[in-house]
Amino acid sequence: IEVANTDAEGRLTLADALVYAEKLQPEAIVDLATLTGACIVALGDDVAGVFTQSDELAAELSSASKKAREEVWRMPLPDAYEEQIKSKIADLVNVGPRAGGAITAALFLGHFVEDVPHAHVDIAGPVWNGKDSCATGFGAKTMAAWVEARAAASDFGAPF
Repeated sequence: IEVANTDAEGRLTLADALVYAEKLQPEAIVDLATLTGACIVALGDDVAGVFTQSDELAAELSSASKKAREEVWRMPLPDAYEEQIKSKIADLVNVGPRAGGAITAALFLGHFVEDVPHAHVDIAGPVWNGKDSCATGFGAKTMAAWVEARAAASDFGAPF
């Protein structure tokens, strides 16, 4: 990985975590991260961006977020943007250009999950309440609702 921007070091750590998570052979992987300010520009302070190639996983997360009353919006992952994270000296560069930065960040992460449905949820906007200067915990309720729904649909039944 070519490191073109050292302020984007978190996505390198997240990439390692995704590789490790996939080795555990889960049914799906969902990561939540305050990855880009670009997602705040696109969706504002109250909505998280969901990036996934899986329509099924997107629908599950949308349903869970509605139950949790945490708003998310599915974002595009156009193949053409892959060119923006190609490197001349490495396999990938850790950032693309400013325009479409949330998309290129999510595409970057997607390179580290090969065989499992994966979603990246960019929570940069809603994770912080600027008015009260405090963290919101955004995403925790959505993840709990998603896990509960998956458990209820499995042979294991509801987890609680």
